[in-house]
Amino acid sequence: MPMNCLDMGLKWVSLIMQQGALDGGLDIPHSEKRFAGFSKDDKQLNAEIHRKYIFGGHIASYMNTLMEDEPEKYQSHFSEYIKRGIEPDSMEELYKKVHEAIRADPSASKSTKEPPKEHKRHNLKKLTYEERKNKLMERVDALNQSLSGADD
Repeated sequence: MPMNCLDMGLKWVSLIMQQGALDGGLDIPHSEKRFAGFSKDDKQLNAEIHRKYIFGGHIASYMNTLMEDEPEKYQSHFSEYIKRGIEPDSMEELYKKVHEAIRADPSASKSTKEPPKEHKRHNLKKLTYEERKNKLMERVDALNQSLSGADD
């Protein structure tokens, strides 16, 4: 069993979910060693670093880095953020609003998003024996025609 996951029956739960459950008031046996901000040298949890991760500070730092170093990559990675007017400096405020909304109504809501009309197929549809045989015959005929045309 991985040390960074909760055992929730048949599913593994990540550290982020564990932190969320702890923040929500659940009493879960855990070790702070697995959280962001824990220093192996000092054997202590740095609360500031941990807070930074809880409120999306690491994302804001990444956004700032990309803005300065690779603006095109920033535009593609954070296009939805840009559309919604979310700046790196407003990330902590956004996370606080989200946390407040979850505390106000923790029940899950159904998505209003329509399911896709057609499912993507990443592998080819299997052909029957007859279909494979016909396809092969077409290729052989095309090859024979191209060879007979080359002889003329």
